[in-house]
Amino acid sequence: MEEWIKIKIDVLKNFVVNVFETLGVPTQDAEITADVLIEADRRGIGSHGVARLRRYVNGLKGGIMKPVAEIKILKETPNTLLVSGGDGLGQVVSYKTMEMVIERALKNNLCFAAVRNSNHYGIAAYYAMMALKHDLIGISLTNSAPLVVPTFGKDAVIGTNPLSVAVPSQKHKAVVLDMATSTVPRGKLEVYNRMGKPLPITWATDENGNPTQDAARVLANLLERKGGGLLPLGGADEETGGHKGYGLSFMVDIFSGVLSGGAFGLKVYGKKGEPPNVCHFFGAIRIDAFIEPSLFKSMLDEYIEMLKNASKRPGAERIYIHGEKEFELAEKQTEEVNIYHRVVEDLRKLGEETGVKASF
Repeated sequence: MEEWIKIKIDVLKNFVVNVFETLGVPTQDAEITADVLIEADRRGIGSHGVARLRRYVNGLKGGIMKPVAEIKILKETPNTLLVSGGDGLGQVVSYKTMEMVIERALKNNLCFAAVRNSNHYGIAAYYAMMALKHDLIGISLTNSAPLVVPTFGKDAVIGTNPLSVAVPSQKHKAVVLDMATSTVPRGKLEVYNRMGKPLPITWATDENGNPTQDAARVLANLLERKGGGLLPLGGADEETGGHKGYGLSFMVDIFSGVLSGGAFGLKVYGKKGEPPNVCHFFGAIRIDAFIEPSLFKSMLDEYIEMLKNASKRPGAERIYIHGEKEFELAEKQTEEVNIYHRVVEDLRKLGEETGVKASF
């Protein structure tokens, strides 16, 4: 069996949409969620792609995710929104909230939204990049289940809490930063576990706070909250800058969980079988509120070229800009996408369980 299997994107999308529809998700919302998942795979972020479909199926079946997202604006000004996602699919809640943020930013120069009562939303970049189509700078943050051990701690208390910022340029591809504030996201451990690969020693700790390369052990400990977890960006110690990743994660949760009046830290996925109250924060900014867009883009192009043309270390062929690798991979996967064979096997099983034919 081939390790990676090419699947036509339209076939894969149709399958994912149909699976969601069998669980009561409206077609438009199913299409939004499918787009976010497949875009992750197109961009090479398999940890957040269709491999996550079972997670959402289980969430919908278990009642912690609602098939119909009853999104409510709880408070608003011309430049801000406080939103409840009604425990709906995180992709749907986030897409529709970001649409509102963009609409208001176009009218009022900028807008920010804090969201509570949502679910896992996939790749952070998807929502930040929605702003690029309107020549806006986009921002996307989210908290997550407590998977990360704070500096000097033994147990996971804080989330991987990713952030993304997307900035339009002129000659070059947009700059898209999309990163967890932990050394890696949990999905990367799931990828290593599926492939049977040992973890790099700097990624995670066991239940006793010791470094471990056993992905299955870390994942089981996180699921059962037995102790240990992922390490913040920079690792376990101040000497390697771990306190900086810890601080970034803390700030993301303040904007997402605290500012929204939602859940944060250990309160996210706080009680088994209950909605997790994942929280997000979105923003969009008009460039012309500060500077002429053409001037901004030409200056950004100059900066990009300054970085890309910088002297390279021995053996290095190229300096990349954030998002560049992902854009290039996505351009190669416009018709078909590579999916790991074990993920394909699980998708086929999901098809059998939900009565949806997997035509791949």
